[in-house]
Amino acid sequence: MNLKQALIDNNSIRLGLSAATWEEAVKLSVDPLIESGAVRPEYYDAIIKSTNEYGPYYILTPGMAMPHARPEAGVERDAFSLVTLQKPVTFSDGKEVSVLLALAATSSRIHTSVAIPQIIALFDLENAVKRLQAAKTPEEVLAMIDASKDSPYLEGLDLEG
Repeated sequence: MNLKQALIDNNSIRLGLSAATWEEAVKLSVDPLIESGAVRPEYYDAIIKSTNEYGPYYILTPGMAMPHARPEAGVERDAFSLVTLQKPVTFSDGKEVSVLLALAATSSRIHTSVAIPQIIALFDLENAVKRLQAAKTPEEVLAMIDASKDSPYLEGLDLEG
């Protein structure tokens, strides 16, 4: 699964949105995946349930979260969405998030060895969260993903499939 291609195929980049709560922010990040048929609506419910149970385990770096749940919780196919918020939302652990990169993975292998390295590569770019939050067009986001393609985190990764 290729991050850039998944965002294009699912028309799932949404910039400058507003959310009052972390639940609303997660919903905004999952909506494009529901709309594209990548996940069923219950996927959102599974993310909320697991967040309430285990805390926001998917906050990967300051300002950025990767909401996701288990493949059997409604994933139809591998996909990503990327949402930026005008103002950050605060999760139960007090951390603020303004960029959400929702992941739908059909297997743990896709999640661990394909999705995570691409996300790390993107957020390893200098000021990645600020730059994503400042992006006004999907093209700016896609250009950042292109800029991350030489990351050592992606070495040996087949991103065509």
